[in-house]
Amino acid sequence: MLSWRIQGTEAQIGFGALLAGLLVDGLVIYLEGDLGAGKTTLVRGLLRGLGHAGTVRSPTYSLLEDYRLADRSIHHLDLYRLADPEELEYLGIRDICDGRSILLVEWPDKGRGVLPVADLVLRIRHAGVARILELVPGSKGGEYLADRLSALALPAGVTRQSNNVD
Repeated sequence: MLSWRIQGTEAQIGFGALLAGLLVDGLVIYLEGDLGAGKTTLVRGLLRGLGHAGTVRSPTYSLLEDYRLADRSIHHLDLYRLADPEELEYLGIRDICDGRSILLVEWPDKGRGVLPVADLVLRIRHAGVARILELVPGSKGGEYLADRLSALALPAGVTRQSNNVD
């Protein structure tokens, strides 16, 4: 497991943009954390890193926001308000899990049993005004991405953490 301390919104956006440069088609990424931890902020940085210039809204009420960027499809789900995992069928989960699209899922525990297994789990937790982000690979593709990420220079406001330190 890799972890980083992130100081502020701009650093979180910068980390998302860094992560964007490593994504491959078909990845499933779970974003876990309390309300206000910065899951959507991280997605905003990731989408900006992929070239999205428009607004990035939290799909809390719509449950799903789709983005088409060049030759990529990115689907951002926020399942906080999902009452039953089977409701994902109404969102067309089978269609968006096509093996080519990138799937970003907030509150993935609400879709357990219907969602595909994560390639990466990003856990974000509060640490005072900062955030601690932990990356847990869930597949060979996730392990490859984690290895590549650990070798990159970090954006301002982001520092690597040892596994037992906040």
